[in-house]
Amino acid sequence: MTQTTTAPVMPALDRWRWIGLAAVLTAEAMNLLDATIVQVAAPTMRAGLGGSAADLQWFSAAYTLPFAVLLITGGRLGDIAGRRRVFRIGVTAFLLASLACALAPTAGTLIAFRVVQGAAAAAIIPQTIGLIKAMFDGDEVAKALGTIGPVMGLAGVAGPVLGGVLTHADLFGSSWRAVFLVNAPLAVAVLALTNRIREDRAPRRPGLDPLGTALVIIAATLIVYPLIGSGGGSRQPIWSWPAAGAGVLVLIVFAVQQRHAARAGGKPLVETSLFATRAFPAALVTSALFFAAVNGLMFVIVVHLQVGIGANAMTAGLTLLPWSLGLGAASYLAGSRLIPRYGDRIMFAGLAVLLLGTGAAISAYLATDPGHYPTLLLPGLAVCGLGTGLFTPTFFASALHHVRPQEIGSAAGLLNAVQQLGATLGVAVLGTLFFSRDIPPTPSSASQAAEAAFIIAGVILAAATAAATAMTRSASRSMTGNRTEQS
Repeated sequence: MTQTTTAPVMPALDRWRWIGLAAVLTAEAMNLLDATIVQVAAPTMRAGLGGSAADLQWFSAAYTLPFAVLLITGGRLGDIAGRRRVFRIGVTAFLLASLACALAPTAGTLIAFRVVQGAAAAAIIPQTIGLIKAMFDGDEVAKALGTIGPVMGLAGVAGPVLGGVLTHADLFGSSWRAVFLVNAPLAVAVLALTNRIREDRAPRRPGLDPLGTALVIIAATLIVYPLIGSGGGSRQPIWSWPAAGAGVLVLIVFAVQQRHAARAGGKPLVETSLFATRAFPAALVTSALFFAAVNGLMFVIVVHLQVGIGANAMTAGLTLLPWSLGLGAASYLAGSRLIPRYGDRIMFAGLAVLLLGTGAAISAYLATDPGHYPTLLLPGLAVCGLGTGLFTPTFFASALHHVRPQEIGSAAGLLNAVQQLGATLGVAVLGTLFFSRDIPPTPSSASQAAEAAFIIAGVILAAATAAATAMTRSASRSMTGNRTEQS
């Protein structure tokens, strides 16, 4: 009589939990890939679909704007309806929107489908941390969360290159449409594995704030639209700048509404206690300015290469590779070695290195004849990547360090939302600056516009440095005051 043995259960459960983690991380990477791939492919999209110069900016902004303003609401929907359920809905919507983008017949319809994509991403991304914590226990939680950084770094490196390769390869005549079709197998794989993810929701049902959400959507749209407008070089509608002023007024109304909701015992969209000191508001300003400069510069680099000097998408993608590699290497070094030893000083070192890289890039443009590929730009972009990688993990660690435990979820969501809004504004401002000279730009005007964009980005980064200084000083004063009260 033979004796049968049963395979142990725990290793199988562990394997499926890590497979579930892979699904969650793939969804995270899909969002970052989509943003960077599209940025590289945007000039080819416009060449195929027509449209104005402003459409180049809207191909990116139409995604990041709804993503930014709906992130917090997306997180609360997961708390209420179940994070796995909202995650599935978001991935399904992202898949369908990606297919619609790939089939878009005009620039206008592509922009509309990009809005849907951004809204779907806002339903996906806020669920990931909660789902990971639901799948793992004890020390495994930190190990699982630690995989996010490397995966995002790999996606950041691969995005520009993949966008250039797919667009340039023109597989089966797909041209730029392949950059959206690549989302299909990824999304299908994620959906197939979501049964291995444990459902999770908040222990206490949070409230939604539909009025606050509507106000912030209206304000952000009214502010961003005039910055992009109907295309550089063309006359803006007479109501564009009054619309931006109205957006600022709506933003003030939103702030008043949030404070009133908090005092009335409601559930405001934003945790108003975060604004009790200057530290967190300064962190929000720092985030908006920093990511405006970084994302705006990456957009200008790609557009200058393809529209200004006629390079192909492959060249544009590979040009961004030094930036991506520098970012990945410096981010790993900062997180593993430098931050534990030097703390906030690494954040300011990153800003200084990024400003150094910006200066090197300006020198490269000045030293290159208009119409020629700026080879000297590559070392400058590598330095920019190193600065970005040093700053980013240090900044988020510093911004959240003094936040109380009950505020961390709201603080993290708000920081991510402002990061995306900053990215949208950066593309709008620096992109409009690039197209403000000639439409279409000549090699000479394109080179001058790129130089100007880097100079303006340098000014923005200097302002970000001032805001970061205010953030750290305010946090230090607040910490000192708390110690005095306790003693």
